[in-house]
This record gives sequence, C-alpha cells and structure tokens, in this order.
Amino acid sequence: MLQDFFTPSVQHALDLVGIFVFAISGALLAVRKNFDVFGMAVLAEVTALGGGLFRDLVIGAVPPAAFTDLGFFLMPLVATALVFFLHPVVERTQAAVNVFDAAGLGLFCVTGATKAYEYGLGLTASAVMGLATAVGGGVLRDVLANEVPSLLRWDRDLYAVPAIVGATLVVLCIRFEMLNPFTSGVAAVTAFLIRILAMRYHWRAPRAWNRRSSAAEEVIPEKATA
Repeated sequence: MLQDFFTPSVQHALDLVGIFVFAISGALLAVRKNFDVFGMAVLAEVTALGGGLFRDLVIGAVPPAAFTDLGFFLMPLVATALVFFLHPVVERTQAAVNVFDAAGLGLFCVTGATKAYEYGLGLTASAVMGLATAVGGGVLRDVLANEVPSLLRWDRDLYAVPAIVGATLVVLCIRFEMLNPFTSGVAAVTAFLIRILAMRYHWRAPRAWNRRSSAAEEVIPEKATA
C-alpha cells in the first residue's frame, strides 16, 4: 500500500505541504473577495481540509485526521498569516503555487482512494473518494465565497479529470493486485502531469455536443487580483 512508499514522517510532511498549498489558494480567494482575517482563515481551513474531512466521515475514519493531528489544523493558519502580510508577493508567485497545488492534487487523489479501499469501500467508491479528497476542499471554498465552483466551469483548465485519472489508476492497480510503492507513485505523478499540461495548454472539458442554445453565452470573468 501507499504507506510503504514513504516513511511515516515523509508521508506526514507531504500531507502538510499539500494542505499548505491548498490553504494558500483559499486565503488568496478570501483576499480577492475582501474578506477579513477570520474569513481568510475559514477559507484556508476549508480548502485544505474539506476533502479529507469529507472522506474520513464517509468511510468511518473517526475522529477525522483533521481533528487528531494539530499540524493539519495549524498549517492553514500559517498559510493565512503568510497571505495576510505578503499577499502581493504570493500573487506574483502564483505559478509556483499552482505547481505545488497540482502536486497536492496528485498526492491526495491517490491517498484518498487508497484509504477508502482500506476502510472497506469497493473499487468504484474508492475512486470517488480519491476524487473527493483531492477536489472537495476547493468546491467548499468556492461555495462559501459565493462563486461557481471551478470544478463545474467550462472556462477553467482541467482539474477534476487529473484527479479522476489518478484515482482510477489506483483502483485498477488494486483490482489487478498491482498496487505497490512504484505504481502508487506513477498514479500520483500522472495526475500531477495532466494537471500541469492542462494549465500549460489550457485543456478544458467539452460542453454539450452540438449546442444550439439561443441564449447569450455566459462567461464568468476571471477573479481580479487584490
């Protein structure tokens, strides 16, 4: 299983890195929406921990890791403080943040699917939990900020698809008894690379085939920077 790929300390460090970069994206959105520092902290916590919290509640891993590991709770607060004081600098390094976010996406879709299977879910449900772990926090963030979730918008680069691919590779490896440290890493890297390529080449999911709506096409503008 994936736990054999990293030592517990390295796995914990990678989880914290993923939580941190997801929290950065939540805090940045709060700045753009003109939220106060409490609102920034809420969006950072929800973005970083929401997907894993949802997964743990569904699979019965209670109390969830978000409430048993102090580092998981504190890391979003560190990200909030960083954005609060240095958000213009963080905005300028958004490309680097996006790379780390893609890495977190790849890691969390794999760990989410693996943990769900270990708690007794079937293959399909485990893949869904992998997806939910990777993207659930972002959906909650956008809903709280009164935004159309990026996950559902046609004018955003692929985000859910890389997570689906990564989680699907995990459950296929489980099905054919091929899940090991190497294949787990391949699944995470595959999701990461697809997300990076989607951002580089602006890959987007197709809309309804042969659309003939007479309504004006709604284009939601990009979020303005603070």
